[in-house]
This record gives sequence, C-alpha cells and structure tokens, in this order.
Amino acid sequence: MFPPLRRFIIIAILAISFFIVTFHSFPRPAHHHGHGKRHERHDQLQRILHPGFFGSKFKWTNVKQKFPVQTFATLPTGPAHSIPKIQYDFKSESSERVAERKRRLRAIEESFRHSWEGYKKNAWLQDEVTPVSGSYRNPFGSWAATLVDSLDTLLIMGLKSEFNDALSGLKHIDFATSPQHELNVFETTIRYLGGLLSAYDLSEHKHHILLQKATELGNMLYHAFDTPNRMPITRWDWQQAVLGEEQKPSKHALLAEVGSFMLEFTRLSQLTGDPKWYDAIARVTNNLENWQNDTRLPGLWPVTVDMTTGASSQKDSTFTIGGMADSLYEYLPKEHILLGGHSGQYRNMFLTALPAAKEHIFFRPLNPRNVPMLLPGNVKKYSAKPKLTPDGEHLACFAGGMVALAAKIFHQPNELETARELVEGCYWAYSSMPSGIMPEIFTTMPCQSKNLKDCTWNDDLWKRAVAEKANRGSVPDGYISKAQKVIAEGKLAPGFTEIRDPRFLLRPEAIESLFVLYRVTGDVKLQDMAWEMFQSINNATRTEVAHAALKDVRQLGAEREHLDNMESFWTAETLKYFYLIFSEPDVISLDEYVL
Repeated sequence: MFPPLRRFIIIAILAISFFIVTFHSFPRPAHHHGHGKRHERHDQLQRILHPGFFGSKFKWTNVKQKFPVQTFATLPTGPAHSIPKIQYDFKSESSERVAERKRRLRAIEESFRHSWEGYKKNAWLQDEVTPVSGSYRNPFGSWAATLVDSLDTLLIMGLKSEFNDALSGLKHIDFATSPQHELNVFETTIRYLGGLLSAYDLSEHKHHILLQKATELGNMLYHAFDTPNRMPITRWDWQQAVLGEEQKPSKHALLAEVGSFMLEFTRLSQLTGDPKWYDAIARVTNNLENWQNDTRLPGLWPVTVDMTTGASSQKDSTFTIGGMADSLYEYLPKEHILLGGHSGQYRNMFLTALPAAKEHIFFRPLNPRNVPMLLPGNVKKYSAKPKLTPDGEHLACFAGGMVALAAKIFHQPNELETARELVEGCYWAYSSMPSGIMPEIFTTMPCQSKNLKDCTWNDDLWKRAVAEKANRGSVPDGYISKAQKVIAEGKLAPGFTEIRDPRFLLRPEAIESLFVLYRVTGDVKLQDMAWEMFQSINNATRTEVAHAALKDVRQLGAEREHLDNMESFWTAETLKYFYLIFSEPDVISLDEYVL
C-alpha cells in the first residue's frame, strides 16, 4: 500500500473514532414524546456504565454513598468463649467398610461429573442448565451461578482440570453490572459471594482472582445497605444506586433474606481487613437481637419484618424455621464459630431461639413404627395460644444439623437427641414415599402429648385425621371410607394426611443434617441412610443432560415427570454433602471449616 494512502486510511479511522467517542460523550437531547424520562434515565445509566474510550471504567467503589457510615463496627476481639472439639474421635475402619465407602464416593463423583458436563456443554457461563431441554436459564444475575457456586465442590472432589476451567471462565464474569434490573441480594450473596470465598479458603488463598471477584461483588452488594437506617434492600434495583437515587429498605422483607448475610460478609471483612461488610451485618444483627423477645412469639422472629422502621413486624403472626426464615437460624451457631467465640451475641440469640422452637415449632409426627422423631412445623399466633400447622418441608431439614452443631459448641450434649430425632423425621419423609424421596411440603398427624410414651400409632386416628383434612376441618360421617379414598388417590403413606407440594427440587438440607450428625456422633448408620437417599435421588433425577427436579415424588417409572430445572445448589451443596459423608473425616473437618 502506498504511504499516502496508508496515511489517509489511518487519519480517516482516527477521525471516525473521535467522532464516535465525542458523540457518546455529549449529553443527548431530552425526549419529548412518551416514556421520555425513562429513555433519559437509560441514557444516563449507559453513560455511567460505559463511559467511552476516554472515560474511567465503572467501579462500585467510585459510587458515593448517600448515607455513609461515620463509625464502623469492627470485628470482635474480646474474650473468647471456648469452642470445644466438634467432630467425633473416629477409629480405623475395616477394609470392607473402606472399600464400600470408596465405591459410594465414586458413584457420587460420577453423578457430579454428569451434571457438570451437562452444564459445561449446554450452559457454560450461564446460571443454570435446563436438564431436560439441554438449554439454560439465568435467574440469578446472569453471572454463571452453577460455576461459581460449585467451585468448592470441584476442589473437594479433587477435580483439578474442571476447577482450572472454572477459574478461566471466572475471568469473563463482570460483577459490576447485571442484565437483570432487580437482584435478590440474599441469593446473590449465598450463591456467588459464598462460592468465591469458600473456594478461596479451600484453595489456601492461591488464586487471587477468587478474592478479587468476591471483593468486586461485595462492593456492589454493599450499596444495597445504603439506606437512611442502613437496613438492606432485599430485592434491589441496583441501577438506582448507580444513578445516585435515594433508596429505602424493604418494608415487607423475608426474615431469611434480611438475616442471612452474616457469614459471607464477615468472612470478606476478615480476609480484606475492611470492616464495612461486617459493620453492615452487625447493624442488622443488633436489630434482630433487640426484637427477639418482643415478637408475638418471644424468642422467634416472624416470617416478614419491616426494615423501614427498624423493627419487627407486629402484624405478621406466622413463625417457622422453614422456608423464608431458615438460614437466619442456621447461621447463628456458624457465625459464633467464624468469629472464634469472640462475641457472645450469636450464642445468646441461638440459645434464646432454641427453647422457643422446641416448645412451639418442633412437633412429633405419629408413625407406624413408633420411631421417636421430630419435624419443624409452622405456627400462627393470633391470640394467646399459638396454633401449630403440622407441615413438614424439605427446607426445614437443616434443623437437625444445626442443633447437632450447636449442641457441641454450646456445651449442650442433651440436645444431640433433639438433633437425632429431627434427622429421623426427615429420613422418615424420604423413606415413606414410593420413590424414596421426600416431597417439598407435606402435612402429617402430630402427637398431641408431650410424653413420648403416649405417642403410639393408631390407624383409626390417622384415617380420621386424613378425612378431617380433606373435609376442611370437620370429620364426616363414614370417615373411614372417605379416608381410604383420599389415601388411595393421594398415595398417602401412613402418618401423612396431605402432600401439599409433591415436587423434589434437588435440595441439600436433609443430607446436610445427616452429614453433620455423622461427623458429630460417628454413627455409621447415618452413612447407610444417606446411601439409600442418594440411590433413590440418583436413579429418579438423572436425564441425558444432567439431573432434573421431579414434578411428583409419588410417580414411578414411565409416569415420572422431570422438571426442566437444576438449581446450582445441586452441585454446590447436595452432591457435596453426599460426597463428604463418605469421605475421610479429616476432609473438610468441622473443627477447621464453617460450612
């Protein structure tokens, strides 16, 4: 090419580039037709997020807080409560038991590999694979939820090549923005921030990108707390913060979504030395502590709270430790451990909540084998006497592990029996179904007596309860025949009066509790129970692509329907806990890690 022509082309390219940059740098004229303000807001947002060639890259650290914190709460350093040894003192195994355990490990690892390969082939860098259609979904910010959430499982299973692939993929994820206008701050925290930080710790801090990405995301999420009273917005329009618009905390916030930032935010402050994240959750914790004995059911918090007033909602009369409340209670003993026992706050909150839960929430379902067991139910408190709804739900099955862990760290050995009975309750729900898999939500027949000896099986009483439930609270004449019809049509196992939600969503709570109780007690029967559960789940949920949720756990064989859904917790938690219960006890020891 001749030099003059080359110079002309270069000058032309530079001129065009200058025109484009200049055009995008000047304010756009306001739109005077419909939706003008919306277009103007969109243009302003784009100029901030994409400032052009000569602008600085958008960073959340450059976004000014409208309600900045003047004095930060710092990580506690006071006298520590002694945290005793948690794990059982395991003895050596027989060669037969070792061989069997390793065979089970290989089967669980194969299930994970199948799921991971399905995700990698069909949904790489997307949130979730759709395990029936072989496509993908992006319900959680479009930041590759399955990849990030599963990083620690990859490390635990020793899948180095897959982990390195995930690290390479992580480089392409930008946590500064999301195509979703509204983010669930709780889900974002547990799936992404938790995934990054746990992998950073498990990899012994070798991969700086993990902490770098965690800090980037943490800087974003911190702005969800930029409200007049520093209480969080749980369903957050992050673009408001970018534009400097005033934000208000959530008026009708779910308890779990308000109180479940503590582990991830605390750990981020510990690793970075920046107290702002711990300060954010400390303010929420202080409010929760102040409300705890001032609710309609003292010791417990209602399902919804009003964060605009900084006070518990006295209008909400629903109490549970299941869905919408669960992880707050779960995190209390874990936060105590994470803080090294240097704060008695979380210990006191848990020890206040547990007696109230035992009195009002935990109930004893009648069962044909008369096995001592407990399930967490739901309570309505409209008047002086709380009313129990004897519903069991998979989300509440974390309770057995929570109580077992707390029994050890808070020197309450008698509560290990409570933990065991809670685990037995969820295992019963699994083993009672035709598929061997627990449904999402079901109703049972509770024992009316606090005395275990009075809680013996009565078939007539069960059928009476089934007929009463089906007849909306009244017992019809000829209730035996009515009950038999309902039992047959609903495929109800003895002790169950209704299957309210028959799905199985690949949830981890039941196996998590089995794992924790096993590590605490050393009872190998828990491993056998876990293996039964895994075989049932693995056989029923496997598809050509990955593993899928089930529409109805009562369906078998050709009638079984898969849902086109595999949430990230399947590979991040469920399979991880199945793997860990058959691993050597020093693999992720509960005396070394907070899970």
